[in-house]
Amino acid sequence: MLLDTPICDFGWKAPDFTLRDPDGHAFTMSQNLGENGLLVAFLCNHCPYVQAIADRLAEDTSTLLDEGIGVLGVMSNDYHAVPTDGPAYMRSFTARSGWRFPYLIDEDQSVGKSWGAVCTPDFFGLNAKGELQYRGRLDNTRLDTTSNRTRELVEAMRQISQSGHGPEKQMPSMGCSIKWRKM
Repeated sequence: MLLDTPICDFGWKAPDFTLRDPDGHAFTMSQNLGENGLLVAFLCNHCPYVQAIADRLAEDTSTLLDEGIGVLGVMSNDYHAVPTDGPAYMRSFTARSGWRFPYLIDEDQSVGKSWGAVCTPDFFGLNAKGELQYRGRLDNTRLDTTSNRTRELVEAMRQISQSGHGPEKQMPSMGCSIKWRKM
């Protein structure tokens, strides 16, 4: 199901978390939140929207990392229901996409739920205080074209890094709904 992200709730305080990557290494949000802010991206392997932006996301997050802005990817889908989102596939998808950021498993889906993530991709740009300042899309391109690309996420994160505040105008990200575990 195609969904759009909600409007940015400026100043919302992001709850801390510790998650592991497919190799078992633990990463804590607060330890990756530096003076230049942090991007937390909810992603998955099987979503055609994530697949379509994977290379551009690699390029843009490399730019952010090189500028001292932290990046964490979180996979909250129920990979028991969608096996191609599982840890082994996360490892190969990361390598194939060229992602340099940790791609973490939200096994019990508690992080996705506490953050209010709705789709993949869903981007949360935080300032140095861990306050939400961006909840928008990667760029202005469509799935079928990348001409005249405006790097909206990069520019927003740069603004957050410099001023602590995100842009007032933000376009929602769109993607596949997160696959929540049936209770």
